[in-house]
Formats: sequence, C-alpha cells, structure tokens
Amino acid sequence: MMDIHPIKTERDYDAALAEVERIMDAEPDTPEGDRLDVLATLIEAYEAKHHVIDLPDPIEAIKFRMEQMGLSRKELEPYIGSRARVAEVLNRKRQLSLGMIRRLRKGLDIPAEVLIQPSCHGGGA
Repeated sequence: MMDIHPIKTERDYDAALAEVERIMDAEPDTPEGDRLDVLATLIEAYEAKHHVIDLPDPIEAIKFRMEQMGLSRKELEPYIGSRARVAEVLNRKRQLSLGMIRRLRKGLDIPAEVLIQPSCHGGGA
C-alpha cells in the first residue's frame, strides 16, 4: 500500500493511478474506501494543474460504450440509478458519484482514469 502524499511528479501520478485501479472495488466508508476518495481527489487536482486531458470525456466514454454494446438508457440504470438520474448524468446536469464510477468501471469496463476526471461541459452535483 502506497503512502498518500501530494502528487508532484508524473511518477507520483502514475503510482496514484495504479493504486486507484488496485482499490477501485473498495467498499465506501471503510479505510480503503476513504483512501480511494482521497486519491481520486489528489489525481483530479494534479490533472487540472498539469495535464491537458487527452482522455475521452467521461460522459462521451459512457455514450460510446452504450453504442458499442447496444445499450439503452434504461440498461444504464443498474450502474447510475433511476431513469431521472441517468438522464441527469448523460445531460451533464449531475456529476458521476464514486458509486456510479465503480459500477460503470466494473459493469461496462470503462477505465477508472476516464471516469474520475471532470466532465468537460459539466454542471455541479
């Protein structure tokens, strides 16, 4: 288990991403779940400051995977929540929660580093 510290270099960043992938399935409100929350926040802050994000926008990635898999909005409900919640997320009215990110990563195999970044055109949650 890596020590949590500010992400100052690309090496720190890569190590933090690897740790997020390792603990992505951690249960919320556990020490490992809290660790995941802190790492995700540190990664977002580092990316906002140091990276021109070349990963796909999280909402575009979800829409692309839906198209690839032939999924309807209704079929996203197990990953995102109610029909209204799916609409809010896809219309960028609501940010993805950590729970949604975990379920989308596991169920639709969208990489965590794509899902944890802020949506390009997003509104607040």
